[in-house]
Amino acid sequence: MSACPAATSVTAASVTAPAAEPGPLPVLGCDVRVPLASGGEVPYAALDYAASAPALQRVWDDVAAYAPYYGSVHRGAGHLSQLSTDLFETSRADVARFLGCRPGDQVVFTRSTTDSLNLLAAVLPADCRVFVFETEHHAALLPWRGAQVTCLDAPRSPERAVEILERALADRAPYGPALVCVTGASNVTGELWPVRELAAAAHAHGARVVLDAAQLAPHHPVDIAALDVDWVALSGHKLYAPFGAGVLAGRADWLRDAEPYLAGGGASRSVTRRPDGTVDVDWHTDAARHEAGSPNVIGAYALASACRALTEAGFETLVAREQRLLAALRAGLAEVPEVGVLSLFGPDAPRVGVLSFVVEGWDAGEFAAALSAEYGIGVRDGLFCAHPLVRVLLGGEPGECAGAGERAVRVSFGVGTPDEHVERFLRAVRELAVRPEGARGTARSATDGPQSN
Repeated sequence: MSACPAATSVTAASVTAPAAEPGPLPVLGCDVRVPLASGGEVPYAALDYAASAPALQRVWDDVAAYAPYYGSVHRGAGHLSQLSTDLFETSRADVARFLGCRPGDQVVFTRSTTDSLNLLAAVLPADCRVFVFETEHHAALLPWRGAQVTCLDAPRSPERAVEILERALADRAPYGPALVCVTGASNVTGELWPVRELAAAAHAHGARVVLDAAQLAPHHPVDIAALDVDWVALSGHKLYAPFGAGVLAGRADWLRDAEPYLAGGGASRSVTRRPDGTVDVDWHTDAARHEAGSPNVIGAYALASACRALTEAGFETLVAREQRLLAALRAGLAEVPEVGVLSLFGPDAPRVGVLSFVVEGWDAGEFAAALSAEYGIGVRDGLFCAHPLVRVLLGGEPGECAGAGERAVRVSFGVGTPDEHVERFLRAVRELAVRPEGARGTARSATDGPQSN
């Protein structure tokens, strides 16, 4: 597998496009029609991939083909149990190949990126220091409650991010175990982070690195060995496999040396009762140590299916098409004076297909609701589970509470997005941005429900 391009070198021009660009990959829901407030129906334009991407048709077909053969994993001698066990372990190997794992790395199946990072937080060595930028998604910002955490200021350039990290690591005392948690691509701005450079800085100061690849992996290849990170965490539901599986992949030693994340069947090799009534447990030392309970074999298989499908489609082709759509999106929004696009690293920073913005005179929730009710377009509004980052981008302070008008709209897309969805979105933005009377016929306001995430 090719290495993941560095954030500072990935541009639309850096990807070689094929002579004849293929269309989007088939996904479920592409033929769903939704009602409009004005009457009638239109095909739904799903532009909220950053929250949960639709299932690839290939993934759905693979799961449907396996479903009649579903059986217990690692538990039985029957044919279906043996088949399911083989499928589960083959899926682990497929994910390892997709992520460019090194010999000796472990692939642990979890529920999500959040679960993966909480697992890593649970196995940190004693007195481990954790360094995390305030710009991270809550899944990467919040799990480290049992450690000494240093929250780093929001950098305004990739180079500045490396400088901030190097200074923080150089100042730490006493010198002991340390972990740096960093995103590959922002779930708010879509901007790519300088993962290789941050990993090099961390390792130069004796620290390890975990990469939150939840937003990166659906858009670019992720190669653990080439990026020289220690662990990668990702979610299946963002990788076109919404069946409740995630992955923590990387170095085995901290995982092997810690107590199991969950205690129970599957994590133990042998359990004996002593005469005094206490229980002795011999825990597994491989990935099973942290996979107690009946594994989510369908989720793991779906995730592996998505990995195979993306690899077979060719990431160069997928990235080239996404960058073309992204260029059209950015150019179209730039033509609307009322729209302000959020950026941490500046307008020329390379991105994946994720972009957040505000519209002058509009509440973000009302704008998102108008897109849905009047145009059949699904986007996200709020703070996107990255509250400190969005508040910085909106000009506030990280500690401030956001009101209903202090939110943004996020549009995101991926391998299943037709050109028409982006074109319809831009047309809708142009029409709504200049409408003085605001939303009409919207389904909700910004204050309905938990809109802060």
